[in-house]
Amino acid sequence: MAESLADYEPLAREVLPPAVYDFVAGGSGSEQTLRCNRAAFDAITVTPRVLTGTAKPNPSWTVLGSRWELPFAVAPMAYQKLVHPEGELLLGAAAGKAGIPYTISTLSSVPLEKIAAAAPSWFQLYWLRDRRVVTSLVERAVSAGCSAVMVTVDVPVMGRRLRDVRNEFALPPDVAPENLVDKVTEAHESVPGLSALAAHTASAFEPAVSWHDLEWLRELCPIPLVVKGILDPRDARRVVEFGGDGVVVSNHGGRQLDGAVASIDALGPVVDAVGKDCAVLLDSGVRSGLDVLKAVALGASGVLVGRPLLWALAVGAADEALALLGRELRDAMLLAGCADLGAVRELGVGRASWPISS
Repeated sequence: MAESLADYEPLAREVLPPAVYDFVAGGSGSEQTLRCNRAAFDAITVTPRVLTGTAKPNPSWTVLGSRWELPFAVAPMAYQKLVHPEGELLLGAAAGKAGIPYTISTLSSVPLEKIAAAAPSWFQLYWLRDRRVVTSLVERAVSAGCSAVMVTVDVPVMGRRLRDVRNEFALPPDVAPENLVDKVTEAHESVPGLSALAAHTASAFEPAVSWHDLEWLRELCPIPLVVKGILDPRDARRVVEFGGDGVVVSNHGGRQLDGAVASIDALGPVVDAVGKDCAVLLDSGVRSGLDVLKAVALGASGVLVGRPLLWALAVGAADEALALLGRELRDAMLLAGCADLGAVRELGVGRASWPISS
């Protein structure tokens, strides 16, 4: 049994093909932002309270009109059958058991309807060149019972992920983007010196998405709409002005613009910009219950958790990993003297004065 979420990565590395491990683990460029996400989290300090009379913290939260047991959700992650034969179905079921939302990726390797039937879900939307397909995906998500749509706006093109380029990474025949009409795509065609997944997104994704498109999507979408990939507070404010119900402060886990600000460093200014006008979620770099506590203390409504759950999924331990994350958060809340998330948001937060090792 793992003692921390970090324990799952070496276990997963033992069972995954090297190219699949690199696909999950890697970032873009020199992976500067990938490293900065963790360094920034590690530099945050929290000042605990004492004598609060707290014995059993309550970490439940309400967001986008629904109440959940824990203030985190499974981040949208593509092609989960790469790491486990049951893929999204297994991780989705684990999320349902833990009482948290599961975010279905546009590029899931299981049809969104099957995942939504297995777990309370949000749907993550990539903006495709064919607006009719975008419309269809939103309508399918609503019909399947998804309670929110999360549109990702930081992928006009896929970041240059050098591990995938060096591996000439392509999808195996038994893994496909099951939500799309053309399931056999460029993503399956290995090309020397290229990432097949980057070739696929270049042909399928619309690079020139604008605020006018978001306005159109807001009118189309009858359920809460969240915009993922926000780092600048000016963009966060515009999301509110265009009727968005939430933003996700995210640098895509260090997989898009290398050199982008760490998400946790961008969180405070975004919270200040939107106030209580919309939900503010944090994504990128979350690796523990303590990280969840730090993000909430800095003003996040909650967080999205990604890579650690894929490592756990790879070794069939998705249930265990989510239970462990919940225990870590409750322990951190108890040690910080916090009875609930409201108390977490009142904690003093600072920056370490000593050097932080990566």
